[in-house]
Amino acid sequence: MYAIEATGLTKSFKDTTAVDGIDLLVEEGELVAMLGANGAGKTTTLMMLLAVTEPDAGEIRLLGHRLPDERVRALEQVSFAASYLDMPYRMTVKQVLEIAARIYDAPRSRVGHVAELFGVERFMKRTRAQLSSGQKTLVGLARALVNRPRLLILDEPTASLDPDVAQRVRETLRRVQAEEGLTLLVTSHNMHDVERLCRRVVFLSRGRIVADGSPGEIAAHFGSDSLEDTFVKVASGGEAR
Repeated sequence: MYAIEATGLTKSFKDTTAVDGIDLLVEEGELVAMLGANGAGKTTTLMMLLAVTEPDAGEIRLLGHRLPDERVRALEQVSFAASYLDMPYRMTVKQVLEIAARIYDAPRSRVGHVAELFGVERFMKRTRAQLSSGQKTLVGLARALVNRPRLLILDEPTASLDPDVAQRVRETLRRVQAEEGLTLLVTSHNMHDVERLCRRVVFLSRGRIVADGSPGEIAAHFGSDSLEDTFVKVASGGEAR
């Protein structure tokens, strides 16, 4: 089964076409990165996949459920995390995770499990004001896994993390994927993240998919020495070789 089936997705805002007829198929268990410069259409695509925004044209199925008709059933099995999503001001980390568990009817033991996975058990009694930006990012990742999702969508997941913590997060996500069959779709400007976490890269430029393959295949496609060089080339309007 496909975790994501998106065909002909199109979305415009006034006179700007943010997403221009893209097709995206992601099989269950895949680790996929969606890359592109600011304005390439990544965030708009994510918002359509999360049913926050409806496409002007095209169809989306998540884990076999068609959006928007089966939105609730689909999103019961999907989670999203981003460094810019903040915690409620007065809640402790423990309360945030426990409420997420209750919403998704997850076992109480799952709270302790995800807290340990991301090392947040050390500050479970702290509120948002007592956490660093990196710690809040870790809480967001833990919260996103409370419901044991089949599809996890991450937007810049390690943007505020120190390099050693980011490395542990990548290792944790790979371990969860192997143990729980998680499908991962991630956007990032950190090519280090992408090359070590994802086996497949989808490159967007001006609302269209311009390349799709492994990091090595993508670099070769654009005649680049690395994925980072490819990113710069695509962002500046370069063409495939």
